[in-house]
Amino acid sequence: MKKRRRKNGNRSNKEMYSEKVMDHFNNPRNVGEIEDASGVGTVGNAKCGDIMRIYLDIDEDTKVIKECKFKTFGCGAAVATSSMATELVKGKTIYEALKVTNKAVMEALDGLPPVKVHCSLLAEEAIHAALWDYAQKNNIEIEGLQPPKADISEEEPAEEE
Repeated sequence: MKKRRRKNGNRSNKEMYSEKVMDHFNNPRNVGEIEDASGVGTVGNAKCGDIMRIYLDIDEDTKVIKECKFKTFGCGAAVATSSMATELVKGKTIYEALKVTNKAVMEALDGLPPVKVHCSLLAEEAIHAALWDYAQKNNIEIEGLQPPKADISEEEPAEEE
């Protein structure tokens, strides 16, 4: 029987992913839903099948994110980026949360393999989608916030093999 060689050669997942990615995958933070959330954002990637939903509980007076939870269907990197994204926005104002980029998520996880960068894009877009939902529910405008994309596969950069 012929052995199938993985795309990443003979490297194990531990070599592909940083310790932080593996920790957030094995022990994800803030998993779940928030009932009556201030904002909920759902985005996906049709190419890989990942779907990410982020829930925000925002203090009406201070506009600070008190609670942030997620539910993600996808690979380990999608779970890890969701987990890290919730950690990065908790305790931040809506304007600070808007500045959390996919690069910030990747840096906080000590990097991602090039073929998994789209997972960090999902996390960024899910935060923006939840903020958009919050703005729509409260009839407010958040300066710099664009309407969310339901599918990020159209915008993702070319992936390296």
